[in-house]
Amino acid sequence: MPSLMALPSLSPSPPSLHPPPPHPTVSLLRPPLSLSCVSAYSRFSPKRRTRGRARCANSRERAPPAAMTSSPPPSSSDPKRGVALYKPKSYEVLVADAANSLAFALEDGKTRLEIDFPPLPSDMSSFKGSSDDFIEANIQLALAVIRKLQEKRETRACIVFPDKPEKRRATERFKTALDLIDGITVASLDDVPSGPVTTFFKSVRNTLDFDFEDENEGRWKSDVPPTLYMFLNCSTRELSVIEKYVGQFAKSTPSLLFNLELETLRADLGLLGFPSKDLHYRFLSQFTPVFFIRTRDYSKTVAVAPYIINFSGALFRQYPGPWQVMLKQADGSYACVAESATRFTLGETKDELLRVLGLQEEQGSSLEFLRRGYKTATWWEEDIESEVSSAWRS
Repeated sequence: MPSLMALPSLSPSPPSLHPPPPHPTVSLLRPPLSLSCVSAYSRFSPKRRTRGRARCANSRERAPPAAMTSSPPPSSSDPKRGVALYKPKSYEVLVADAANSLAFALEDGKTRLEIDFPPLPSDMSSFKGSSDDFIEANIQLALAVIRKLQEKRETRACIVFPDKPEKRRATERFKTALDLIDGITVASLDDVPSGPVTTFFKSVRNTLDFDFEDENEGRWKSDVPPTLYMFLNCSTRELSVIEKYVGQFAKSTPSLLFNLELETLRADLGLLGFPSKDLHYRFLSQFTPVFFIRTRDYSKTVAVAPYIINFSGALFRQYPGPWQVMLKQADGSYACVAESATRFTLGETKDELLRVLGLQEEQGSSLEFLRRGYKTATWWEEDIESEVSSAWRS
């Protein structure tokens, strides 16, 4: 099996900002975790609090100076506590963290699970880069997560591919790696019974694939049912087929959506030729993100030099810990600036980053409205009442 690639950084490092004196400056390279980073042109008040949100603080903010020498530092072994700083040295560490979070969720009886993190050390999404690179990277990472999970608990995983040609290609390229994992099985969404029209188009597709025989067919089958179904490399149109597959084969068996980039796929729901938005309300809302890293790059214009400030951050979750907003540092690490028991929206994530950098507009001002606009959340973040479950937010 190909070795796991190194992870120098989850996204490109932000450029250094060195505004000329005498203007006040904000260092994006080493932003402190305390609120002392607020610059002279910030209007943020430490007394303001966002409902349900907590500010990440270092040990000095948690205790008065007199107690700093006598009180021991908080234990980092408690998985329910968030991380103050996150910088995985390699994809092996990243995979181990994802497997740990998955194991905790399975022990808690969770059956609808999601893992999402960048499959390649790049800022490109799978929709911008080479699809084959992302497909193969996701397969490689999924197999690594299964191996790590088997070290913690007995697991019989079934990897479900979008269709039979994709399954055949993957089993040919990763044949040796699959043989080394105990109890693993492979399947495809084509196993779901379909109507005559769909069956006809599948037969045409299989014929045009010009590969009429799968020499590995039946190689990874078992009479013992899987304990975990893992869905890989599926598109928006295939989400409805996943729902049917889970309803037929995995009603009570844990199912994992692995690196499907649901934040991107949800945006297509309701468009012509794609499943309706109701798919999110009745199905996708049931999936709990157990390991989640979603990076973003931002820009903010200011009235003083350097006039444009670029910064990067991430929405982070490591189950059973809280949701966290992370600010990228100069060394590629991510520092926590806010945390919550419920998921931050995309707008809230950006607001928390602006707050800690001292770039947030005055609350309620016309400039704040012009900057933010009328809509500050996506439709799937707003329509809480229509959801069957709030698990995807928890």
